[in-house]
Amino acid sequence: MCRPDKISHAAPALVCKVIPMPTISLTETIESAVASINGVPLHDAGAVLSADELRQRAYAELLRQTAMQKGLLDANDAPGTDGVASEAASAAIEALLEQELLVPEPSEDACRRQHAANQASIYTTGERVNVRHILFAVTPGVDLNALRKQAEGTLLNVRCFDNTNTDDAFSKAAKTLSNCPSGAEGGQLGWLTTSDCAPEFAKELFGHAEVGVLPRLVHSRFGLHVVEVLGREAGVAQAFESVQGAVRMALKQQTYVTALRQYLSLVAGAASVQGLDLEAADTPLVQ
Repeated sequence: MCRPDKISHAAPALVCKVIPMPTISLTETIESAVASINGVPLHDAGAVLSADELRQRAYAELLRQTAMQKGLLDANDAPGTDGVASEAASAAIEALLEQELLVPEPSEDACRRQHAANQASIYTTGERVNVRHILFAVTPGVDLNALRKQAEGTLLNVRCFDNTNTDDAFSKAAKTLSNCPSGAEGGQLGWLTTSDCAPEFAKELFGHAEVGVLPRLVHSRFGLHVVEVLGREAGVAQAFESVQGAVRMALKQQTYVTALRQYLSLVAGAASVQGLDLEAADTPLVQ
């Protein structure tokens, strides 16, 4: 997540245009007996998968099988153990969700409430934040407990100092510990806007009044960050009428995600799930 001109092969980038990519969760990797859905294996024997990746494969297989049951996918479609669905299966799953998930249009009142609740953090333009950070990157095989303890210890240490000189505790920690190329410059990222950051990182920075070292670790798809806000420039709040379309789409997306979770829980409740835990419900999908 660092600026494009500072990207190296040794560390992930922090500040960049947001592009679709898997989100890294701080969950342990697991190696276990072959997990399966209704007898269909989700991976090869001995494969090492994160708990999140295993669940994602399980839900995809549940949807593939459900699409087949509803006549949307040929019965001869072959499942894979590499987590990649066939083109036909992907199209069938998309058709299944369009058929099964009911996503009503949000009312104007609901849109106005959403806008009012998020105007300062989301529906504002021009806000800038001057930031530096220390990145503890989550990489394959990393000991997450040890990484978290190191990040928490560093956070406590830099909060104990008055960072008033150019070679302060924060800068020293960034130079010696950060997995971002910005560490060479004391963790400096400069002035950022929301479009410069990954969404989960921006959420922790913008729409707040905090200045100084944040009292919590910031989680992102790249790992754990110790973050210091050096300065803020307020943005201009956007009127409801100018962002009404974006507000409506945000609410529809929230409704869609809720409906999808409920549907996945419902189909999981009717399946034979081996080797992993999935939330299952015996009740009908409630919109």
